[in-house]
Amino acid sequence: MSSLPYVTSPGNIDKALKEIKKAAVPERVSQDFVKTILKIPGGSGDQMTTFLKKLGLANSDGSPNDQYRKFRNPSQSGAAIAEAIKHTYAPLYTRNEFMHELNDSDLMGLVVEETGQAHDSTPVKLIVSCIKHLKSHADFQSTSAESISDTSHAQPIMQQAQYRDSRPTQEFGLNLGYTINLNLPATTDPAVFDAIFKSLKEHLLRQDDA
Repeated sequence: MSSLPYVTSPGNIDKALKEIKKAAVPERVSQDFVKTILKIPGGSGDQMTTFLKKLGLANSDGSPNDQYRKFRNPSQSGAAIAEAIKHTYAPLYTRNEFMHELNDSDLMGLVVEETGQAHDSTPVKLIVSCIKHLKSHADFQSTSAESISDTSHAQPIMQQAQYRDSRPTQEFGLNLGYTINLNLPATTDPAVFDAIFKSLKEHLLRQDDA
């Protein structure tokens, strides 16, 4: 069982996210920033300051991070919040990887399972409400597309990392084969790969070693 983050006034999530887009990036996401610039005063402002850090939009010292800046980018905003939801409510995704697709009833049931709280308890209701408010700003299709794109770019490099040699051995007349797996550097420069395979051919795959 785990404790999932929430605020007691979930509607302030919409207000905070809207004002973050409008305001300049601060030096720190502090209580003063939240209460004055994001216009969420009092205890609700204190809660929101902590909540934004738990969402991963600010570092532990309050400094805005790359995710904060990504959210302010109109073309990346929805994906940034989708990532924040997956980060903040990871225990729920362990129980159901499509947590964000659940209807209200099933989502509440999942929160009940994870927290151990009663289905009609205040924390459960607030957690569900906070997730719903966040989902209204999220774009989960963008995050899925990015994952597929990253995988497709990585695949050609992995294929280049295998070099198979099936030269016949001259003494015994046997056909032996072996596979060499290389950990290639993170680069797109073809000259680097050419140098690696040239060295491999010269030192490991010489005909006179057969």
